[in-house]
Amino acid sequence: MKVRMTTLCVLFMLLTVSGSVFAQDIVSTVTKGCSAEIENYCSQVTAGEGRMLACFYAHEDKLSGQCQYALYNASAQLEHAVSALNYVAGQCQSDIVKLCAGVQMGEGRIVECLESNSESVSAACTQAMNDVFE
Repeated sequence: MKVRMTTLCVLFMLLTVSGSVFAQDIVSTVTKGCSAEIENYCSQVTAGEGRMLACFYAHEDKLSGQCQYALYNASAQLEHAVSALNYVAGQCQSDIVKLCAGVQMGEGRIVECLESNSESVSAACTQAMNDVFE
């Protein structure tokens, strides 16, 4: 079973995300599952900006079953994380506009803003954040 390009594209999105607990867990899955491949084929690659992904892609025909599974598992984890974040964004949209309009997106800053304004956040947003982040 070969790693498909769509899986690699999804992982590219993952590897470009920084500061996210979701991303840290997913990167850990790949790092552990593909440790032999990283050592054998990608040890000279500087991580970041999709370079590790490009290395996996270049050696796609040599990836072990364990690494392939780790990549598919990471892809599923990423899909779940995106769904969870979409749920929170939908439930918190008006709160984000009202309370966090001036906050730069990324690295958890919007969640931090909502948490720091918890007394003003709607019940639906609070519930969504509790569902996803606790």
